[in-house]
Amino acid sequence: MNKLREQYNKELRAKIKEQLGLTNIMAVPKVQKVVLNIGLGKATQEKHWVDFGISVLQRITGQKPVLTKAKKSISNFKVREGNIIGAKVTLRGLRMYDFLYKLVNSTIPRLRDFYGLDLKKGFDGHGNYIIGLKEHIVFPEIGMEDIDKIHGLEIAIVTSAKNDEQAMVLLSALGFPFKKNKK
Repeated sequence: MNKLREQYNKELRAKIKEQLGLTNIMAVPKVQKVVLNIGLGKATQEKHWVDFGISVLQRITGQKPVLTKAKKSISNFKVREGNIIGAKVTLRGLRMYDFLYKLVNSTIPRLRDFYGLDLKKGFDGHGNYIIGLKEHIVFPEIGMEDIDKIHGLEIAIVTSAKNDEQAMVLLSALGFPFKKNKK
């Protein structure tokens, strides 16, 4: 069984329940899914970017990505309806917990000039948290051959939390390094 999932079920749920003042253990928020997204804007001119984006997401997650297509044409960006503009992967279950464990323990510590995740910018108001990475090369699965093609990556963590405070308590308990508020 996954280490993070086991820790959540055995220790963290009770701790979060107590911290939030909940009476029912089933009301404790949990992570429902993690969505990784890569924008492939250069794919409209150079088709090899699509293959590159797919291979990067597949190596990071261990799952085959789905291509996203433009819903409407935008002439200023040279995008036509139906063009491939990105790739995404949705993780659930054990793969999700494996990814979160890897993200907290090996990927985030590798970020350059990192002082903690921002509490104000990442939450969406509904208990979900979005992390934007400027470089995909911080993941341990990415080798030196991919350094010439650096691109961004977005990670959306969808929780069952009712508000941002509950989600922040959940993610902090899972080990996410948030910035400390200066008062």
